[in-house]
Amino acid sequence: MPTRHFLSGIYAAALTPLKQDLSVDAGAVTPFLRFLAARGCHGALLFGTTGEGPSFSAREREIILGAAREVRLTFPDFHLLAGTGTPSLDDTINLTRKAFELDCDGVVVLPPYYYRKVTDDGLFAWFDTVIRRAVPEDGYLLGYHIPGQSGVSLSSDLLARLKDAHPQKFAGIKDSSSDPDFAVELGKRFGGDLLVLNGNDGLLQHALEHHAGGAITAMSNLYSPLLSQVWNIFNQGGDPIEAQQQLTIRRRVFDRYQPASPILKALLSRQHGFDRWPVRLPLLPAPEQLEENCLRELRECDQPALN
Repeated sequence: MPTRHFLSGIYAAALTPLKQDLSVDAGAVTPFLRFLAARGCHGALLFGTTGEGPSFSAREREIILGAAREVRLTFPDFHLLAGTGTPSLDDTINLTRKAFELDCDGVVVLPPYYYRKVTDDGLFAWFDTVIRRAVPEDGYLLGYHIPGQSGVSLSSDLLARLKDAHPQKFAGIKDSSSDPDFAVELGKRFGGDLLVLNGNDGLLQHALEHHAGGAITAMSNLYSPLLSQVWNIFNQGGDPIEAQQQLTIRRRVFDRYQPASPILKALLSRQHGFDRWPVRLPLLPAPEQLEENCLRELRECDQPALN
């Protein structure tokens, strides 16, 4: 088994706790992260897509990230990643610097998503500037490849250029393309030299078989024990197909109830007793009937041992 990157593992694309007035709930952050760590997550990505990242100001992100580091008092090896990408280069640099000042291990950075026909040369210059100006020597940056949301793809050629220019600081990519062929391409081109954290629970085993270093997924908020089973069995040299199948059928349920944040916040409250955190506009709470339908479908496939 090749040596794995420091940031390899299973991460929750963490929900962001909010009070009923829609302000950030800093007091709920550490208990929630402890819950994730106790259920097998190696870390969490704060302010990703599931965490409604683009809906929060720089000051709000600072408050949440400041609270998040307290999880290490109980789980010292728990990794913290922060979503810091914005269409503004200066804002991205400032958010990235702040994330590292607040003890994050790495950042996951969206490309500048307004200009959807930008060239690889332009994207390289943009990411190169962020890395040079904001990432410390012991910090890591991952590009956030989610073309269905951002409208901007991160090609393997671009990733190779960034890795050549910044072999340590540019760790790799969060691949939320849900494209199995892209996972194969990354594996063939980079082997284990590029950290790939897959964003689709249904493709976890496939990604690991093609040299991915783990996953960052929305479903880890509820089903991290299943993701951990796939991870552990694979890394022990076994065949995780049964655990992967259980994970895949749940992912198929969630794919029918998008966007994920409202339904996840509702189910987290119902299944695990957290406050029922609202979502920020333009997202809306999950309609009651939708919530009931999703919960019913999940209960049909849930195993008691994983509740």
